[in-house]
Amino acid sequence: MDKAIRELFRKRNVVSVGIGRKVVAGMDTGREAVVVGVVKKVMLTELSPGDIIPQTINGKETDVIEVGEIKALKREETDRTRRWRPAPGGVSVGHKNITAGTLGCCVRKGNERFMLSNNHVLANTNEAQIGDEILQPGAYDGGIVSNDTIGRLAEFVEIELGEISDCPVARAVADVLNLISRIMGSRTRLVLEKEAGENLVDCAIATPGDDRDIDQCILGCGIPERVVEPELGMKVKKSGRTTGLTIGEITQVEATVNVNMGEDRYAYFVDQFIVSGEFSQGGDSGSLILDEGNNAVGLLFAGSDSVTVGNCFSNVIKTLKIALD
Repeated sequence: MDKAIRELFRKRNVVSVGIGRKVVAGMDTGREAVVVGVVKKVMLTELSPGDIIPQTINGKETDVIEVGEIKALKREETDRTRRWRPAPGGVSVGHKNITAGTLGCCVRKGNERFMLSNNHVLANTNEAQIGDEILQPGAYDGGIVSNDTIGRLAEFVEIELGEISDCPVARAVADVLNLISRIMGSRTRLVLEKEAGENLVDCAIATPGDDRDIDQCILGCGIPERVVEPELGMKVKKSGRTTGLTIGEITQVEATVNVNMGEDRYAYFVDQFIVSGEFSQGGDSGSLILDEGNNAVGLLFAGSDSVTVGNCFSNVIKTLKIALD
């Protein structure tokens, strides 16, 4: 299956591969399928034979959906773009040199309290230095270092990046055991160590200048209860800087996604999940994704016009060695 997924990413326009349900004429058939996301669907007659998605993979039928280009999300607007003290989850935040993203939630590491969001929001996609100023609101929303510094960058998980020229072949690596186990019928979820060229998470934490400047609550959601794994069909919500509180449904799990991180830099993310529909827009990156019981499911970091991509929150807490506050 490792070879099969690499072959899929060599095909024209493929940007994601995950486990979902087969949809025919807009109707969910209930049948589990290997869902292949493409930037744009085209007629078979417009594709070379090597670019056609096979109808089955290891006996599991495939489904091709148009998702657009998947990008790291930054920017846009709401009253969540104003200065908040204390600042709850769901409001504008960002490294001093980026536009703006979303403060996800409060977390703890040992006895210290931190703000959680994405690497590309708090650490400027690997470009920041530990100790750099974090603004609330973000710079795009009027935040300035002299007045709106809410904290400083404490830690980030580096994102392994590839150039646009080599990413379709050289950097397409799958979350192999998970996908094989699902395709072969297993319900056991395996979490792999990150291999070279793969990314599990886009996350970072910042230390507040004063603990009283941040709030455990997430706007419109309350305080997260515990951590759960994403599941197909799970109803989820998020509270973000740009689109506020939105409701959606997880339509793919164990997904491998090729994300445009900006400036012709791409990154492959494995073991992700996908929410379809109008769930997020630019500037919502960093939002915590919760289930109906207010449990943390994931950390939103990327999307297109039709899908949103989240890191599994269990991978975020394991990688950063943090806990919900």
